[in-house]
Amino acid sequence: MSSIPKFLAKFDPKMARRIRACRAALRKRLPTAHELVYDNYNFFVIGYGPNERASDAVVSIAANSKGVGLCFIHGAKLPDPDGVLQGSGKQTRFVRLPTANTLDDPPVVTLLRLAVAQSRVPFAAKGRGLTIIKSISRKQRPRR
Repeated sequence: MSSIPKFLAKFDPKMARRIRACRAALRKRLPTAHELVYDNYNFFVIGYGPNERASDAVVSIAANSKGVGLCFIHGAKLPDPDGVLQGSGKQTRFVRLPTANTLDDPPVVTLLRLAVAQSRVPFAAKGRGLTIIKSISRKQRPRR
């Protein structure tokens, strides 16, 4: 089975470091969340949710050769008084992550807290979530 380091090796080293840093920051903030990993055609994605079901994920990191974003799966329903959410879809909104430190910005911290609080399925209070490789596309856009 493939591992996350193998997926990240496809990226430019600087981008791979940013993805690792964002993952570490989210893992620290959501220690009981399960990580659902997808190495898709357009993006490398790590979803975070209370269980192994993709439909219960609340946020994800999406990365390609151009950057990293934090996607709020039900972001259209989140209050955003600071106007940090981007996108205009009926469901998902995102925040660009030029560095992992963006995850510490107070508006982003608030959005993460609200996304977890609005989850249909509660996150475990204790323990550590699993990392699960969900899919790997044979054909992918260049990651560098």
